[in-house]
Amino acid sequence: MKIALITDAWQPQVNGVVTTLVELVRELEKLGHGVEVIHPGLFNTRPCPGYAGIELAIRPKALLGEKLDALRPDAIHVATEGPLGWAARGYCVKRGLRFTTAFHTKFPEILNVALKIPLSWGYALFRHFHKASSGVMVPTNGVLRMLEQRGFRNLRSWTHGVDTHLFSFQPQPRLYPPAGLLVRPVSLFVGRVSYEKNIETFLQLDIPGSKVVCGVGPLEASLKQRYPQVHWLGVLARTELAKVYAAADVFVFPSKSETFGLVMLEAMASGTPVAAFPVDGPLEVLGKQDGSCHGGVMHGNLKQACYNAMMVPRHEARARALDFSWAHAAQLFEKYLVPSQKKSEHKLIAADV
Repeated sequence: MKIALITDAWQPQVNGVVTTLVELVRELEKLGHGVEVIHPGLFNTRPCPGYAGIELAIRPKALLGEKLDALRPDAIHVATEGPLGWAARGYCVKRGLRFTTAFHTKFPEILNVALKIPLSWGYALFRHFHKASSGVMVPTNGVLRMLEQRGFRNLRSWTHGVDTHLFSFQPQPRLYPPAGLLVRPVSLFVGRVSYEKNIETFLQLDIPGSKVVCGVGPLEASLKQRYPQVHWLGVLARTELAKVYAAADVFVFPSKSETFGLVMLEAMASGTPVAAFPVDGPLEVLGKQDGSCHGGVMHGNLKQACYNAMMVPRHEARARALDFSWAHAAQLFEKYLVPSQKKSEHKLIAADV
């Protein structure tokens, strides 16, 4: 199958959406599919306001249309709701083509925190974006239920995975010399240093040992000034990041607005247990259907979650990470794709059958 994947998030950006899509493409190609990624690097771009390091395509409609006309894909997936996503949506709607979408990020919450845009406005816009989709892939059941309550339709329960070879199990926390001699226990945060990550809740925790942050973002400069005792490592290559995960005693995930949280799986695959709030993302990654918690601890008091998580055996964290695989995620994705032929043609074919 020839698949067109349109996304505003792609390399060299560093975030969970990019990781998900890169791994997805790799697995789809293993399954024998051809995937053409249409990303900002193929267009003229400008920086996303307030998010250094994220480039957005400028007026991509015409060029995107030319690329899709030439490609004539069997299936079209629109991964993001940025300029490329809107242009791809418009292309498909105008031509009567079927396509799927995904809900990777709670952008209405980000817009609410950063720009004070009411949540109802943000979700109304996103509901309109996804309304034409033949299937909206959602990474957690909690987010799926929330979207249902907000009037979204055609939702599909998806999942994500983790590279358990890159993030290999370490039965004891290792040293990471580039960070210097760290007082243990080492508490780690990995992610964008931005509004939606609730990172300051982690930085304010009165817990012993050392705090380490890997990532950059719009709040980085101000938080570095206010928390000079924190070890700020910036953006690291994934091979280096694996070493940092393996050097931590606990991974702290303070966000309350994530749709999943791949970084939790990466930490757990390394053997590092997770401390988190009991919200979407952690509930999917750490929780099981019987209500038990595996690989870390969720608690309304993040400080208490940290203390309790440090008591979780590292092999249990690794075992929970093994429940997730990119191969399974790709198989679900493949199942949810729809033929991109015009809706009228699809009906005729179905009638003939």
